[in-house]
Amino acid sequence: MVGSNFKIGDEVEVTSPIHNMRGTLFPAKIIGKSRDKTKLKVEYNKVKAKIDGNLGRRKRHQQRNEVEEEVDVALIRPLPPEESKYCCFKLGDVVDAFFCGGWWEGVITDVMKDSTFGIYFRFAKEEFEFESEELRLHREWVKGSWLPPLQQGDVSTTEEPKLWMKEDFVQGTQVEICTDEDGFQGAWFAANIVKVMGKDKFLIRYKSIKTDDGKEFLTEEVDAQHIRPCPPETVVVESFSLNEEVDAFYNDGWWEGVIRKVLRGPRYRVYFKGTKDELLFEHSDLRPRQDWIDRTWVMASQALKH
Repeated sequence: MVGSNFKIGDEVEVTSPIHNMRGTLFPAKIIGKSRDKTKLKVEYNKVKAKIDGNLGRRKRHQQRNEVEEEVDVALIRPLPPEESKYCCFKLGDVVDAFFCGGWWEGVITDVMKDSTFGIYFRFAKEEFEFESEELRLHREWVKGSWLPPLQQGDVSTTEEPKLWMKEDFVQGTQVEICTDEDGFQGAWFAANIVKVMGKDKFLIRYKSIKTDDGKEFLTEEVDAQHIRPCPPETVVVESFSLNEEVDAFYNDGWWEGVIRKVLRGPRYRVYFKGTKDELLFEHSDLRPRQDWIDRTWVMASQALKH
């Protein structure tokens, strides 16, 4: 009988067999077994769906945004225990960093102030910065035990770290706003929350869009589905690649586009699906595209381009 140590409903982590993502562990839930009972069926979240889409292997349920997949039991392991908040990381530690919806194995190569660490990923051959709450000590699940073994004080008895929820949108929070108006699809505008109007309503004031008379910044009411936190800063990109997804600063906002041509300068021609326009931009007017999915920031193309 396959998967005798796991049962339907168990929260687990699944190792990806894909070369670009080898060693990555994605949170999942066991939802069944394959017809021949040789594999287990697991369900991932929206972040995994986005990454699989970037790799050309998307498989979505018709009515839901989760990814369902049949995997070998050898690729499944239980959730590791929560690390104590007092866990101290040091230079050279092998850790897992929560990145693009999964746990990626890396090595601490720099210890900075404010509990920030530089983590080098072999798969990307790059170093990224992470805060301590985004890290955990790397452990392997071998024959039913964790290696290295758990020590006293490793397991946290506190509640899990708080994720960014709608309740975190309070007065004064800096956010980005999108709209469904024709000609503005795919654009995000910086704003501040002026007041929480209700469960899913917010009064916001734009940072760059002004009223018709130009005397003050525009204030309007938006609902939760049109608001997101400001994207985190990313590693400085020396150049963008052909067909890479980017945000371009244009008409007071960040517009989602795709690099159609790389020119000298460096300059780029960017195509915008929402307006079907193609415009010229300087490198300084672009940023790597990030998507806010399941309360997690996912690099649209940069993280998996290697």
